[in-house]
Amino acid sequence: MKTIVLLIVFPFFGILQAQEGSSFSFNHLALSVKNLDESAAFYKEVLGLQEITNKAKIEGIRWFSFGEGKELHLISILKEPVTINKAVHFALNTSNFDAFVKRLEEKHISYSDWPGTPNKINIRADGIKQIFFQDPNGYWIEVNSVAK
Repeated sequence: MKTIVLLIVFPFFGILQAQEGSSFSFNHLALSVKNLDESAAFYKEVLGLQEITNKAKIEGIRWFSFGEGKELHLISILKEPVTINKAVHFALNTSNFDAFVKRLEEKHISYSDWPGTPNKINIRADGIKQIFFQDPNGYWIEVNSVAK
């Protein structure tokens, strides 16, 4: 009986060891989009992201840089529906939080606090300001004032 347990546990021990020794860093976020040009314009104009070379060289995909080797990939070639809710979002921080909120207002882009109150800034218990808004495909984006 002990031999069977060891044979079952031993392979998993190796997997756990490999995971503990692994080192990861964030590389990119990929979003499935309906209209590639509209989505690309949004991320360029609203977030000011720079378009970079699509190294995959697949049509229907465009890449953007968040800086520091972090990327956003917009993919329009898959047509499966995506279920979206506010809990599934990506968050960006900026040292120019108030200026960014003003930019959204100038572009007539609605934002809200976490509960969903329109045009209201959420202030977390730790004093960090945050807002939530959606891109043209309905993906939720958080922008906050966390210092880098």
